[in-house]
Amino acid sequence: MAVHGTVAAGFEGVREEFATFLAGEEHAPGAQLVVHRGAERVVDLWSEGVTGETLLGVFSSTKGAAYLVTALLVQDGVLELDRTVASYWPDFAAEGKGGITLRELLAHRAGVIGLDAGFTPDEVGDDRAIAARLAGQRPFWQPGRFFGYHGLVIGALVGEVVLRATGRTLREWYEERIRAPYGLDLWLGLPESEEPRFLTTLPMLPTPEQRAELDAAEASPYSLGGIAFNVHAPGNGELYDFPNSRTVRANGQASAGGIGSARGLAGMYAAAAFGLDGRGPLLKPDTAAEFARIHSEGKDLVSGQPQAFGLGFHTYGLHYRSVGAGAFGHSGAAGSAAFADPRQGYSYAYTRRRYAFPGGSAPENTRLLWAVVRALR
Repeated sequence: MAVHGTVAAGFEGVREEFATFLAGEEHAPGAQLVVHRGAERVVDLWSEGVTGETLLGVFSSTKGAAYLVTALLVQDGVLELDRTVASYWPDFAAEGKGGITLRELLAHRAGVIGLDAGFTPDEVGDDRAIAARLAGQRPFWQPGRFFGYHGLVIGALVGEVVLRATGRTLREWYEERIRAPYGLDLWLGLPESEEPRFLTTLPMLPTPEQRAELDAAEASPYSLGGIAFNVHAPGNGELYDFPNSRTVRANGQASAGGIGSARGLAGMYAAAAFGLDGRGPLLKPDTAAEFARIHSEGKDLVSGQPQAFGLGFHTYGLHYRSVGAGAFGHSGAAGSAAFADPRQGYSYAYTRRRYAFPGGSAPENTRLLWAVVRALR
């Protein structure tokens, strides 16, 4: 399968690894890979089926944009991590949630992962509707004591805090402070004019062995994982299909509804950590370090798997041995991964059109990242 795009001198090995993966991929994923060394884009590759400008559903990689807005507002002194969420949003205090701090919410320790009755299909794509319903929901565990991934709702919860504190939506802050100044192809709310560049996400095509593994791992719709991903709700659709809805794309749901490219994701993290287009970094080193610092580590109650979070962001240094401590970013269900690694001086983004087995950051990221780090060294 042909590989398109460019790499800077010294990064030929990254292109070779990308081509090797694609040669063994029976069902073409339509993949994009972009790396910045500091502000410089040194890898810009894509496979057949997409281009460098194609826009894809990036699922939970969207969360990185929401957390970056939050970090900027904390840095500006507008938000305080150790103030309670209810001090910004009084309705949130219902059902014993009055003591939950913004720090605990960002660290996935609030326990407000979903609704007892589930969200309707219209609600789950609308952050204001999600926040309104969750204000009265009791936590699913003692807040602060445990942690679990708030996969479909964390963007709505954090976004409501932003709105109550500033009078402006998270999406407005993102557009003004991050996306528009750098011309990033990562959208919270895709304009109609950009729709021709969007390609729908394709479903996973597991092998019989993978299908058996998925079936064996399937949990009850009423488990914590089922509730967190709204599986128990009537009319719940397939997760891969979430960004294929024009309503979801237009709303810019901040947990999983973002639309973008690897260029957009890598550019956002380059702007955050190193600066881009002649501007300095968005985040001061202390802010980046605090948001990357591990706040939750161990068994995630939602996934049942080992996991680690900073303030919202995945702490990528614990996910991949090739990545430096203090790296921060987020992965997405279809296989995307995007982050900044301040210690090693690069940002990375990988996207794919076809949903990857088993979901979450695609397995090929491990080898692609080793190729990037070898090139950097």
